[in-house]
Amino acid sequence: MTARFALYMQDKHPIKYELEMAKYAEDRGFSEIWQADTRLARDCVVMMSAFLNSTKKLRIGSAVLPIWTRNPAVIAATWSTMWDLGGKIDGRGRVMLGLGAWWEPIAGRVGVNRHKPLQAMREHIEAIRELFTMEEVTYQGDFVNLDRVRLDVAFGDTSPRDIPLYIGATGSKMLEMTGEICDGVLLNYMVSVDYIRNAVKLVEKGAQKAGKTLADVDRPELIVCCLSDENPDAAMLEGKKLAAYYFATEPHIMKASGVSDELLAKVQAIMGWPATEEDYIKASKVIPDEVVRNIMAVGTTKECQEKVAQYIEAGVTCPILYPMMDDIKPVVDAFADWK
Repeated sequence: MTARFALYMQDKHPIKYELEMAKYAEDRGFSEIWQADTRLARDCVVMMSAFLNSTKKLRIGSAVLPIWTRNPAVIAATWSTMWDLGGKIDGRGRVMLGLGAWWEPIAGRVGVNRHKPLQAMREHIEAIRELFTMEEVTYQGDFVNLDRVRLDVAFGDTSPRDIPLYIGATGSKMLEMTGEICDGVLLNYMVSVDYIRNAVKLVEKGAQKAGKTLADVDRPELIVCCLSDENPDAAMLEGKKLAAYYFATEPHIMKASGVSDELLAKVQAIMGWPATEEDYIKASKVIPDEVVRNIMAVGTTKECQEKVAQYIEAGVTCPILYPMMDDIKPVVDAFADWK
């Protein structure tokens, strides 16, 4: 395997099975695991710690931690702890920090007011980066206020934490800012190849503002992978069910890929958040196959490989594959053996 490949873990599979698959992916040459934390399902810190403890070489990242749920100093201390837990491979730490601005309706329902997300995100990135130097930090912003704060590690390694910072960005302004201030961008899933091409251009524009080139900004992307050589139709159904969820709960992602308002309205009339399995199945029936093929890798091994190749050609540096079928191994094998 010459390219980087990663797995995206959410809550589709049992935890113990995911830990087994992380070790299997590591043995097959995968480089990373990215753990979700965008819903009220599984906490990324718990899962990242488990992955770090059960693997030896894989790098582990959050995809993505909402900035509104933890104080930035606590985020820095938490990732510093996982950095210590994971140790170093080839001279660098194994953990990565991906932050996100969360979404509605979940944020509003738990009392979070997501106002001025660009400013809030910039302040979190700047403050956390300073805290990772292990020096004392004073930071005064609209959202982040630190008064002579440091990660006060009294015992053990007190060297700076080499933890790269990523933003899970979808909108044009967030993408451009990410290129400017971050080590990498976590490109979203359920989007078209054309969307990715444009997103990469925006990241490059932001990088240039900071005197960087596009090559200085890592560009992994979450990519849904519904793969089944035995039953491609079942793979398509799984893809449609996931698409239905995003049509109903995160329509901004769908609109970014050109999904029509008419189709969004049809799906939203059937389901919302939270939704049942029955809702997913009902909503999937109104979604055309071509819409699903436009926003994910779905079908046979060959079909999924061809779609992922398109995303790489568009500027993705590391496909983060989200296996939607019950068996994760075929996805790992398909890309571990891919030339």
